[in-house]
Amino acid sequence: MAERFPETYPSGAAEQPRAGDRSAGARRFGAGDALRTYRMVAGMWIRSTMAYRASFALTLATSFCVTFFDFVVILLMFGQVRGLGGFSFAEVAFLYGTTGTAFGIADLTLGSLQRMGRRIRDGSLDVFLLRPAPLLAQVAADKFALRRLGRVLQGLMVLVWSLVLLRDEVAWTWVKALAVPGMVVCGAAIFMAVMVLGASAIFWLQDAAEVTNSFTYGGNTLLQYPPTVFAQDLVKGVVYVVPLAFVNWLPALYVLGRPAPAGVPSWAAFAAPLVALVCCGLAGLAWRAGVRSYRSTGS
Repeated sequence: MAERFPETYPSGAAEQPRAGDRSAGARRFGAGDALRTYRMVAGMWIRSTMAYRASFALTLATSFCVTFFDFVVILLMFGQVRGLGGFSFAEVAFLYGTTGTAFGIADLTLGSLQRMGRRIRDGSLDVFLLRPAPLLAQVAADKFALRRLGRVLQGLMVLVWSLVLLRDEVAWTWVKALAVPGMVVCGAAIFMAVMVLGASAIFWLQDAAEVTNSFTYGGNTLLQYPPTVFAQDLVKGVVYVVPLAFVNWLPALYVLGRPAPAGVPSWAAFAAPLVALVCCGLAGLAWRAGVRSYRSTGS
């Protein structure tokens, strides 16, 4: 008979899994368990990083500068033209800042999920499954890279700058003012849901990291530019298929006083919270299905 693990499970765990129970990582844990696990694991890696403060400062500065080169391209572009797809420099900077900050938060929080393919191939994911803690929180917080904070700071800097430039160009209301932080929060949630969906697909596809990156890193680059410079089929695709347009395009058009893309209702600008909630729910279901189907790497 399989030997049971010691009674070391936190209160609230559903039951004690048996050794070799492959569904142990899919057992139900509360949100409090997940947050506590994530905080403990991420905190451990942060303390490890801060033990070498000079090295951390250099890597943070490097991360900031590398991501800033994306904005340098926009600066150089507007050195030659006055507008891009009918959008001014301040408006494009606003698009860049909102998506850059949202994606930076998602990448900082769940960027470690990019290692899922390697963990499944070499069997190291089994170590996480044996621990009495939520699997997703463990994997997401493992090797937490605080240097990714540079991307968040860089995006936030451009966002603040764009708001200063737009203070006289936009007819600000309380609704528009609240829409700006709402874009960042909902956009981060949508990006995180896409990351979890991509990590879930790896349970079946084994090597789908580049496909996921095309929707996360690629989506971030896409949303930095106005929707008017892209084909209408592409715009509809990121509205109705992979809803990345709700990260910033649709709410940003409302804030800037511009009409929604053709075929998209105007009320879609306010649907970002609902879309983020649905995406997170689907990501959670996909993750549970992936964990339940996992059969280890073998010998």
